[in-house]
This record gives sequence, C-alpha cells and structure tokens, in this order.
Amino acid sequence: MSANNMTERLPTTVDKPTPYTYDLAHLSATDPNPLPTTSSLLSQSFSVRNDTLKAIARDGTQTLLTTLLTSPTVTITSTRDSVLMTLPHCDQSNQTPRWKPLPKPKEPTKWEQFARKKGIGKFGGNLKGGAALEERRKNAVYDEEKGEWVKKWGYKGKKEPGGVQDDWLVELDEKKVATEKGLDDGKTIRNEGKREKMERLRRQERKQRNNAKNQGKNKN
Repeated sequence: MSANNMTERLPTTVDKPTPYTYDLAHLSATDPNPLPTTSSLLSQSFSVRNDTLKAIARDGTQTLLTTLLTSPTVTITSTRDSVLMTLPHCDQSNQTPRWKPLPKPKEPTKWEQFARKKGIGKFGGNLKGGAALEERRKNAVYDEEKGEWVKKWGYKGKKEPGGVQDDWLVELDEKKVATEKGLDDGKTIRNEGKREKMERLRRQERKQRNNAKNQGKNKN
C-alpha cells in the first residue's frame, strides 16, 4: 500500500479463505487465517512489513464495520447531529481469544498424594479444609462484632470477656484504694492490673521455654 495508492478508494468487501467470526456486542472480529510467517516478515524492509500488517488490520476493521452496518441485529438511528448504533445484547458464552493457552492445573506433590491417600493434614478431619482447619478452630472463637473467626488470644485475638482489657468497672478493696495514692504519676489500679497480667504471661512463657529445654536435655 504505497503513498500513491492511498488516494484510491479501497474495497468495502474482504474475501478470505476462512471467513471471519464476529462478536458485535464487543465490537470484535476474529481472523482465523494465519498471519505471514515471522521469517517472511523479517525478510521484508521495515516500510513493506509495516504496510503488510496495516493491510491485515485494515481488512479486519473494514469487515467489522460492514457487518455492523448490514446486520439485522444492529439498530441504526439517525439524528440531526450524528448516527446512533445500538449493539446486540452481550452473549456471555462468547470467549475472548487468548494469545497463550490457559495455565494447566498444578500437579500435586508426592507429599500431597500421600496425605490425600492417608487422610492426614488438610485432607483429613470432618470439617471442610481437613484436620488442619479443625486444629485451628480449637484455638479460635467467633467474634460477633467482626463477623469472623479470630484467635482466642495473641495478636489480633479476641479480647477475653471479663478480662482486664474489657473491664469497664473494677472492683476495689480498701487496701488497693489506700495504696493507690502512693502510686507514681500516671499509674492507676486498672493499669497495674493489666501490668500484672502481662507479667503472668511472661512468666508462663519463660516456664514453657524452660520445659522445652529440659525435655531436649532428657532426650539426649
């Protein structure tokens, strides 16, 4: 398609060995005919190669426009300012062509095959998700405020009902009331109760670490 031929009127009909397929609702035309081989395109000069690809793209655009203007499923109405074209209803069964095929499902590993056969891990248990989910549910509680399952304790865990964090009313005894005046600035009985709770948790963690070390020594 040289510059001298640009002024010539190009044909509105396109003849191909294999006809196009159309999806007018998505304004797409699929050309099943093979493109020129890569070797033949590379053997051409840049300008010739560009003209070849432009001609193929032009044919596809022309045949799509011709089909839109002649299809009985497309409604065309003219106004004083423009021409309106109503496309047909979208058919969800039409699939957009892909450049690459869909990825294949990942093959299960030997461990997954063994676990499925023996019914262990996520392939075991009564709950959907297997024994692993069953084990996680033991340490979870349903939070009605969030509407989801959360851990009973720890990071992002549900606050313990009646615990120090949820206490809006703290019962005081005379001894604590008498000693509260002697606390440093910023300290209150409520804060001290929280501090004592954290100390108990840290002591419990130290005991667990010591027990784990002692068990390791006994095995050796």
